[in-house]
Amino acid sequence: MDAHLVQLDLDHPGFRDPTYRTRRDAIARLAAAHERGQPPPHVEYTAEESLVWATALEALTKLHARYACRGYLAAWPALEFSPARIPQLAEISERLERATGFTYAPVAGLVTPRDFMDRLSDRTFLATQYMRHPSTPLYTPEPDLIHELVGHAPSLCDERYARINQLFGDATRVADDAQVDQLIRTYWYCMEFGVVREGDALKAVGAGLLSSFGELGRFEREAMLVPFDLDVIARTPFDPTQYQSTLFVAASEDLLLATLTEWLELLSRR
Repeated sequence: MDAHLVQLDLDHPGFRDPTYRTRRDAIARLAAAHERGQPPPHVEYTAEESLVWATALEALTKLHARYACRGYLAAWPALEFSPARIPQLAEISERLERATGFTYAPVAGLVTPRDFMDRLSDRTFLATQYMRHPSTPLYTPEPDLIHELVGHAPSLCDERYARINQLFGDATRVADDAQVDQLIRTYWYCMEFGVVREGDALKAVGAGLLSSFGELGRFEREAMLVPFDLDVIARTPFDPTQYQSTLFVAASEDLLLATLTEWLELLSRR
């Protein structure tokens, strides 16, 4: 019988690393003991984890200069990320709350789409606190602290994106299971892997792209880029374990945000 609290796939970089698995279990226990409404627990990150953070942050910020959308770049300075120190989830949560009313709440790992999006209605973003395996500082098969902070925090500091995240939650609370499937596909292709045009350039708005060195460095030449269409997006399945083969491109960041807001407001009033 597997005694580990956190279950990892056989091909996970840390599956055969007992030290990493023990560490993951310890951080998961902190999340499990967390009481709703309290700040996320403090995690004392190791020197090895700090090196992973620094390596990923330095690599990603170079790509952001080329590929991040205007809204993301405008929000970035307020978060004061530095390769010298891993920020605590609680301190970034405080900055988000001051900016847009959003807060982070810790989870041990993946949660169901309904559970994740339901909490967005309260402007609460469920987030992990563990670090990816040190053997792959530029890759993770699952959301980790780098994804939660580097990927999502800048957009959650922007009221336009904060409002859309809340609307995803509002729509989820009145949705049946089939409608939740449509909502999570839309969240995936817009909030995680959304792409927009800025003039002749392609820019990333999605957290999955903006926190992935490999994905951000390849999407422009290797993914199939198709026009943004919410009806098509809501019907298009995705595979979270692979690089995305199809990405939807909106004509502008403003158009993406306006279209999503209108669509979600209608769904929320059902």
